[in-house]
Amino acid sequence: MRVFVLLFNARTDNEGIHTLKLKDGDRNVILMFESEDDAARYGLMLEAQDFLNPAVECLESEEIDEFCQDSAYESILVPEGTLAMPPETNLETTDWQLEGAKLPITGDAADFSALELERLRQRLEGLL
Repeated sequence: MRVFVLLFNARTDNEGIHTLKLKDGDRNVILMFESEDDAARYGLMLEAQDFLNPAVECLESEEIDEFCQDSAYESILVPEGTLAMPPETNLETTDWQLEGAKLPITGDAADFSALELERLRQRLEGLL
């Protein structure tokens, strides 16, 4: 079965897959969306929370299942039409970094260059 997942730095050596840490704190879960539109909507909601913009990628669910078995992750199938909502908080650090970027995930304005601040301002204005 084909599913859609959210990847960061897709098709690079620094590729990362979006996961959720469950409340028990011990398990990471990959969301497998039946619908590309639902996955894209979820990605836009992540971006609205100042998370980096993920790419929606179509994969075979068996590939995700194998990855989960090899890396102690779990997967959840999100049925088409389900409005999955990202958690209100994100991790402050990740296991990967945006390809070619030096943007911190948290910090104050002094940590950003003028170009980075302008790009962030435009993204925020685009959300309005």
